Amino acid sequence: MASAATLVQDGPTPFPKDFKDWPGKGAIRVFGWMNDNRKSFWQERERKQGSVVFAGDSLVGGWSSLAKDLPGLPVANRGIGSETTRGLLFRFQEDVLDLHPKAIVLLTGSNDLSALQDVQQSRSNIVDMLDKAEKAMPGVPIVLCTVPPRNHPQSPVDPRQVIELNKLIASVAQSRKNVAMLDVYMLLVDSDGSPHAEYFGPDKLHMSPLGYLRIRDALLPVLKQFNLG
Repeated sequence: MASAATLVQDGPTPFPKDFKDWPGKGAIRVFGWMNDNRKSFWQERERKQGSVVFAGDSLVGGWSSLAKDLPGLPVANRGIGSETTRGLLFRFQEDVLDLHPKAIVLLTGSNDLSALQDVQQSRSNIVDMLDKAEKAMPGVPIVLCTVPPRNHPQSPVDPRQVIELNKLIASVAQSRKNVAMLDVYMLLVDSDGSPHAEYFGPDKLHMSPLGYLRIRDALLPVLKQFNLG
């Protein structure tokens, strides 16, 4: 059930102006398009009730064929480009939980790495999201994704940090009965540890249509475990 605050609002809660007012830990990024995205999400709140909600950064937001790739499954794409885990934590209630999702697919953390954030802070923010979900909707199915490989020359990341963050993500999933892990990293990595070329765009950061289809094919059996899809 929506909160009283939700019922009287005519738009999303503005981003905090002071660093101390943000929930969670670590890096914060705010760009103009994020406000535009959130306003668009707000306008779809009623229509997207009961969806499987995909939440995260541009790796989620860029899945423009999501509804087509998962026919018959009500989906809501709540990805925002350049967002960190702390940013997603801030909007997690309004953009994800207030949709009363059938399930949540969570792919976040890559931008934390490019911001040189401590991976333990990323883990903490992800745990906070899972805790919020469990409190609001006990037992809601959640698919927690590992971060894919990346090799963007303008936004370099230490590959060892990707692996370390993914270990933490896996450990979080293992400790919760309603959380399943989808190892996106292993789906999209090449034998030498680099992004597999056909699954990524030219920037070696964002997935290609084939990359999203590969994720889709691995995700469907996981959703079926939760009697979805």
